[in-house]
Amino acid sequence: MLNRPTPELLARFAALVGPAAALTDPEATKPYRMEWRDKYLGETPLVLRPGSVAEVSAILALANETRTAIVPQSGNTGLVGGQVPDGSGSEIVLSLDRMTRIRAVDPEGYSLTAEAGAILADVQNAAEAADRLFPLSLGSEGSCRIGGNISTNAGGTAVLAYGNTRDLVLGLEVVLADGRVWEGLGALRKDNTGYDLKQLFIGGEGTLGIVTAAVLKLYPRPKGQAVAFAALADPAAALALFNLARDRAGHDLTGFELMPRIGVDFVLRHIPGSREPVGTTAPWYALVEISSGHSDEAARSAIEDILATAFEDGVVADASIAQSLAERSTFWRMRHGMSEAQKPEGGSIKHDVSVPVASVPAFLDEAIAAIEAFVPGCRPVPFGHLGDGNIHFNISQPVGADKQAFLDRWDEVNALIHGIVARYHGSISAEHGIGRLKRDLLPAAKGPVAMAMMQSIKQALDPNGILNPGKMLRP
Repeated sequence: MLNRPTPELLARFAALVGPAAALTDPEATKPYRMEWRDKYLGETPLVLRPGSVAEVSAILALANETRTAIVPQSGNTGLVGGQVPDGSGSEIVLSLDRMTRIRAVDPEGYSLTAEAGAILADVQNAAEAADRLFPLSLGSEGSCRIGGNISTNAGGTAVLAYGNTRDLVLGLEVVLADGRVWEGLGALRKDNTGYDLKQLFIGGEGTLGIVTAAVLKLYPRPKGQAVAFAALADPAAALALFNLARDRAGHDLTGFELMPRIGVDFVLRHIPGSREPVGTTAPWYALVEISSGHSDEAARSAIEDILATAFEDGVVADASIAQSLAERSTFWRMRHGMSEAQKPEGGSIKHDVSVPVASVPAFLDEAIAAIEAFVPGCRPVPFGHLGDGNIHFNISQPVGADKQAFLDRWDEVNALIHGIVARYHGSISAEHGIGRLKRDLLPAAKGPVAMAMMQSIKQALDPNGILNPGKMLRP
């Protein structure tokens, strides 16, 4: 049973970090209480911003002793409500936004050690300064933080070549629920000494412990890149292009993103600096990125060869290859702007799902037809990482419809789309996590044995249930 903190207890917590790092004013705490989609707005009596592992340890030790709920937060860019407090006003937010140091960069060992509050873009830049690559790349990389990336097992646009965040972590430093610190910051590539404990906390959404630092994998920086936008008739053509690109380029294929025309229209309408990517208007588009260990010319030659064959085979209707670094950025902005561009179009019901790559065209055909019949006039905007089967199946409200009335259908629309996902043996959460949004959907997706295992792990590591209660698992 968790307790509501008294004023005296709140003062004890605040003393652990000092008055400047303990926020109580509602205006000061508001950025920590709401997520960017405005779907969740919580209440908290206190936001703590520790500046060291020792302070995080002291906070959790006191919270465990007094049975006080703690909500860990990094960049607050999550999309499933896993990082914001509930409406009770009894949960304390612990923000890692002051713990931002890059502790070490080891170019020869291809690793980097960063604190959990380090912004992803800063980690990328630190790697680049050492002539290395940290490949995790997200639309929110200028504001999301490494701790959140790890706790949600973030995916992004480079999973095709480098894997999810889970594949990019060598070691972790974690503060457990009782305040003990697990020093797991090893940089070994091979360590077969029992359970791989770090994997418990990657994707754990702060329910098992608070990640305070990580050793991350680095890779050689590509010496060249080429990016193309291809106009396509349908997702089946996109899959054919992907298979061709993967066959020809192998691991040099570092990005393959699928977008519908309506999404491109939204970006052109609402994202400054965007422009038509291809001369031919088409129902679907693919963004293809090739990276080379040699030069831009080598990457461009590879992408030209792929597109030439695709034209000959009738797979591609038209294509444009970026002629400069600025144009590459413009092409990627089209993809990264898809979610943001939906906001001005009214309510949007979102899904972060995955199906086997070969099933993506059939899934899209079935899901689009089903939702258009279920909500007449709605505007499906499915886009995402075709190369790893992850589709953000978003649905914008009908033009002129009442926004709230549309959003009130969130659960029934979820049931429809997730039912189709299940028939394709897919997942209801590909890269965004579970949080509060999908917590009640998890038991059906995982099954009773898996849920019992997860509850056992939670009980073992957080017996008092103080860490992020109500997220991922029911209390």
